[in-house]
Amino acid sequence: MKPATSMRMTNWKRKTATKPRVPRLRRWLNSISFLLLPIFLLAVSGLSVIDRANAAEKKLKPTDPYALIFGTVWGPDNRPVYGIKVTIRQLPKKKPGWELYSDHAGEFAQRVAAGKADYVISADLRGVKTRDGRPLHLTQDVEVHVDYDERVDIGLHLTP
Repeated sequence: MKPATSMRMTNWKRKTATKPRVPRLRRWLNSISFLLLPIFLLAVSGLSVIDRANAAEKKLKPTDPYALIFGTVWGPDNRPVYGIKVTIRQLPKKKPGWELYSDHAGEFAQRVAAGKADYVISADLRGVKTRDGRPLHLTQDVEVHVDYDERVDIGLHLTP
């Protein structure tokens, strides 16, 4: 009878590991990447600083002067309406800059940058109906002109 160690040796095969050859171009790029990488990082970081500065100009800080657009959504029975989606867009832009909802008193308020600007306020009434099932409509979109850091009060009147 053969020893157990010899049986294991006959089943065991030696595996060779080969290392793939790196092409000459790749080796050359790896060698100069130490030079190109810092230049690339400086360029990208410079662009991100510029983007951050532009984004900071657009965002209203708590210490900046602001105008306030304050409004109330009124229903057909001259009572305030809760939960109506209100959109505010600055002219001449096409897309709304702010979307907010009326509170339990039917009121909404949005801070905007102080300075001369025109805004259009409208209500999104998709799926909003009266108790008897008639859909509600906004009488007309409200246009607001802001000159300085002021408060502008408006009302959105809904009709069946």
